[in-house]
Amino acid sequence: MIKYIYAILFICSQTFAQKAAEKNIFSNIAPILTATGNQIYCPGTSMKIVTDFNIVDPDDTGIDAIYIQISSGYIASQDNLSLSGNHPNISTSWDSLAGKLTLSGVSGQPTYLEIINAVKDVVYLNNSATPFGVRTFSITIGQANYLPSTDHYYQYVPNVGITWSSAKALAEASTYYGLQGYLATILAADEAQLCGEQASGAGWIGGSDEETEGVWKWITGPETGIIFWNGNASGSTPNYAKWNTGEPNNVNDEDYAHINGTGVGFVGSWNDLSNTGEPSGDYQPKGYVVEYGGMPGDPVLNISASTTIVIPSITSSTPDTNCGSGTIMLQATSSGGTIHWYDTISGGSILGTGNNFSINLNNTTVFYADPFEPGCPNAIRTPVTATINEIPVLNVTTPQPICSGNQGTINANTTAGTIYWYDLATGGNSIGTGNSFTTQPLTGNFTLYAEAINNGCPSGSRIPVSITVNPNPILDQDLTIDDCATNPVTLDAGISGMVYNWSTGETSQSIIVNSQNQYHVVVTDQNNCSSTRNYDVILHDAPEITDVTILDNTATITTVENGAYEFSINGSDFQLSNIFYHLPGGNYTATVREINGCGEDTMPFWIIDCPSFFTPNGDGFHDFWKVEGIELYPEASVEIFDRYGRLITILNATNSSWNGTFNNKLLPSDDYWFIFRASNNAKTIKGHFALKR
Repeated sequence: MIKYIYAILFICSQTFAQKAAEKNIFSNIAPILTATGNQIYCPGTSMKIVTDFNIVDPDDTGIDAIYIQISSGYIASQDNLSLSGNHPNISTSWDSLAGKLTLSGVSGQPTYLEIINAVKDVVYLNNSATPFGVRTFSITIGQANYLPSTDHYYQYVPNVGITWSSAKALAEASTYYGLQGYLATILAADEAQLCGEQASGAGWIGGSDEETEGVWKWITGPETGIIFWNGNASGSTPNYAKWNTGEPNNVNDEDYAHINGTGVGFVGSWNDLSNTGEPSGDYQPKGYVVEYGGMPGDPVLNISASTTIVIPSITSSTPDTNCGSGTIMLQATSSGGTIHWYDTISGGSILGTGNNFSINLNNTTVFYADPFEPGCPNAIRTPVTATINEIPVLNVTTPQPICSGNQGTINANTTAGTIYWYDLATGGNSIGTGNSFTTQPLTGNFTLYAEAINNGCPSGSRIPVSITVNPNPILDQDLTIDDCATNPVTLDAGISGMVYNWSTGETSQSIIVNSQNQYHVVVTDQNNCSSTRNYDVILHDAPEITDVTILDNTATITTVENGAYEFSINGSDFQLSNIFYHLPGGNYTATVREINGCGEDTMPFWIIDCPSFFTPNGDGFHDFWKVEGIELYPEASVEIFDRYGRLITILNATNSSWNGTFNNKLLPSDDYWFIFRASNNAKTIKGHFALKR
């Protein structure tokens, strides 16, 4: 973007009020300033800002000072004005903030002739290695800054702590050579720069949203009523605004526009303040900006003159690209001069002229555009690249067939760029990038399309690539086999002519197993595709009784395995429970059989009939405790113990009862325990009873 910088020349070092006090300027005829010298500036050189300059004043022969300012687009780090030649009665002062050069007398007021000759010798220098844009120099009398693009004058008035309403009143009460003053209204970037970046302080301007919150209008001067912003910090402008980041924010009912001081936001930015602003700090008002010009009844003044220089530079350039060898078209625009094209950054021969440059190329090449102006040998060349992108060559490897349910992988390579994989031959969606593509698990044949692209240059039509998907062997459903453990079980894969791999390590179509387990076979066909069949073999063992436990007329049958068994103690009546309760004394046979018919087992056992208590008190009732029928078991014995495990007595077929004594002494009422053995090899029967006195 070209920046336009304007330089303004100001005459008179005193304020207007001071000047009026010293000399009644209202009764004098204002001088007329004229200047010529719109020129081309050669980078790296010093150039006089005018080719001619004159002051006509019928009633004065001199003036205290004159001001020359760069008023729009001024770049402080690059631009400088200075006085050349011999001017013994002229003193200079350069203000780098305002971009303003002051010419005044050394001893006394200089004459117009001395001022005229000095202005003719004012020179401009840009110290940048790559200068650009436009500079406009303005020459004026008085303290206000003149902007040629508006033909208005601008004056910053310091006044710490002044309210917006007071600033508005004072601005409207001020005049400048007959021009009516008002708080400045800013409608363009050069105006904002002159009133902000190049001003000597921060201050009020004429914008407000007091009437309607969020609708910012200019309410002073000839622009009264013009809307320049709608909304808050995220709003928008229909013309121009320079709010600081996050502004306006309406904190504390802030309805008035203010140019920020140094150190607040970016230079020359605005914020919204209340009528009073803050009492101190960065947001305390320090003054206001008065604008003169454009009001009804304003006189026509010629107290300013201006000239413009253009720095020849390439303002924009457009590179070009081509896929493979071919014609390249480069473009460029400049702020002045004729564009010359080179293939070197300095020296070399001119290859072409004008805004467009066409050439046939095989390789990427950097060219340079030069805004040539006669008499300017040091124009800055701007690189513009002509890019030749290689057309990629794509090679795709035919993929190996896969088995159903597996992922397929396709490999490819390209001489340049990136490989893209698509679902359609044209259009469609890109489903992957890179030198390989792996599919999701596939159940049928699959086709996709490959293309290489190098910086927008395609390899050509998309290459179709198909993956063949072979079916897996079709096997019968998984099988559960339920049988007796005594029977061998044959497991068959169910399909012939294949390769078999059993979980047992066997490789035949069928195998024989004799143990309960889970088995599987992997069946592989000629395409190396496999399927798996699972077998759950359940074998039922024949029951084996290990013990019949008797306790208090309750018999519990115990087996080696806990299978699908049913139980009986008479050989005919079976139950699922292995426990039989409240059995009378006698001989029994425990029978256990497998419910699927896989065998049975038996074991005899005895239940003895004995009382649960006795009362040895000599009344003839329950005086003795005995096992009924013990005389039927010649080898039987009954051991009786007290609660402490002390053996009290032993009963048998000949000594079949106990009277409740130990060593001829009466034992106390208590619980007593017994162990019955029908023979030395028979199972024991345990129980307890009570002795009551």
